[in-house]
Amino acid sequence: MMQYLQRLGKSLMLPVACLPVAGILMGLGYLFAPTTMQGGQADQSFMLILGTFLVQAGGAIINNMSVLFAIGVAVGMAKEREGTPALAGIVAWFVIQTLLSPGFVSVLTGGEADASFGKINNQFIGIMSGIIGATCYNKFSNTKLPDFLAFFSGKRSVAIITACIAIVVSAVLFFVWPLVYNGLILVGESVLSIGAVGAGIYAFLNRLLIPIGMHHALNAVFWFDVAGISDLTKFWSSTGELGVTGMYMTGFFPVMMFGIPAAALAMYRCARPERRKAVFGLLASAAFCSFFTGVTEPLEFAFMFLAPGLYLLYAFMTGITAMITVMLPIRAGFSFSAGFLDLFFSSQMPLAQNPWMVIPVGLVVFVVFFFVFRFAILHWDLKTPGREDEELAEKANADSKGNADYALYAAKVLAALGGKDNIKSVDNCITRIRLEVLDSSLVDDAAIKAAGAAGVLKPSANSVQVIVGTQVQFVTDELKKLM
Repeated sequence: MMQYLQRLGKSLMLPVACLPVAGILMGLGYLFAPTTMQGGQADQSFMLILGTFLVQAGGAIINNMSVLFAIGVAVGMAKEREGTPALAGIVAWFVIQTLLSPGFVSVLTGGEADASFGKINNQFIGIMSGIIGATCYNKFSNTKLPDFLAFFSGKRSVAIITACIAIVVSAVLFFVWPLVYNGLILVGESVLSIGAVGAGIYAFLNRLLIPIGMHHALNAVFWFDVAGISDLTKFWSSTGELGVTGMYMTGFFPVMMFGIPAAALAMYRCARPERRKAVFGLLASAAFCSFFTGVTEPLEFAFMFLAPGLYLLYAFMTGITAMITVMLPIRAGFSFSAGFLDLFFSSQMPLAQNPWMVIPVGLVVFVVFFFVFRFAILHWDLKTPGREDEELAEKANADSKGNADYALYAAKVLAALGGKDNIKSVDNCITRIRLEVLDSSLVDDAAIKAAGAAGVLKPSANSVQVIVGTQVQFVTDELKKLM
């Protein structure tokens, strides 16, 4: 089950990767023409037209995220990367959208449709459609039919079977969806009712789920239109409420832009003097990556398993930071993650509120994170980067040279995984190589880390994740070549 959920989490990153370009386009649009989309001004200046054009271009992606999820999840969950699963995913989405549309539901019931059916076009249904499409592809892409139906054999049968399954799912959702939707609304309203405290609880849980990659599922409830909150979508489409929308994103900016770099600096200062030069590259690149893009995994995986108590403390501080940030009040949003780029572009959005205050708050967070991390590392003698046992440290120092050579890096990782005969499948998300192995006992965690990886995660008996960082695609490509 955990392995399946891991694959789903990885698949969600494919459509989510479309969000940064939408955020950049909309941010530039509001930067060029702050009044665009707010009332049909008579001034048809070039900047207004350009701004409107860019906002609409970004909105074309944001407003169709459910379709992107249907396609992306179908491709990501399928056993093979090709077009048939994507076609199946979109077929399932079209069938469900049609059969559960308010108009058709009204025809079936002879009365007014429940309000929940007006929200059937959402990311949750998109994800479900993608799962249906991928499952049908994995099960039926090799189906052989009698000769007189041979044309529909194999992959051609997938879309047909998907449509049939989607009809059954629609019939179930006809009764279940109002209960699920209204239940999620209740949960969302419960969190909303406690305001800043709810934002802090969400941020705390978000960080706790990072090690198993299931934070995406939690994010879907607060960022997208699953429980009616839709923090991310409403912020970028400017359809939310000023002072409310953005509260489930804002708190991450001080942590990712300032807290993570402060933690990296504390680890550097706490490293043994002879090891500081060796770990500087890892910590500096992880800090810059977090500050600029909001990708935090390269540093988080450098200590979450070495010092789980420290990671729990880090999650708690993230929650406190989010709560304080929301109370001030500050409102900002991100299309990808809470780094400098998203802060810059989101500050131009109409629903942004005091985004400049992220900087002074972030400076305070930097000081707090630095001293808390430094005290915890030294007081409990935690084995953060640069403080490992001598033997492992020497091995890592010797083997980490030349990791810019992705082919060499991949070769070391492959050997540490037990060789190509031990690997069933290999893929990657934004920062992790995700593998299925035949025998996990052959996997040498220490050797993988010595090759330069930030960490190794084993979510199930035959599932292995190697935390590489933002260069993961190049390492994965070389790994696939070696296989």
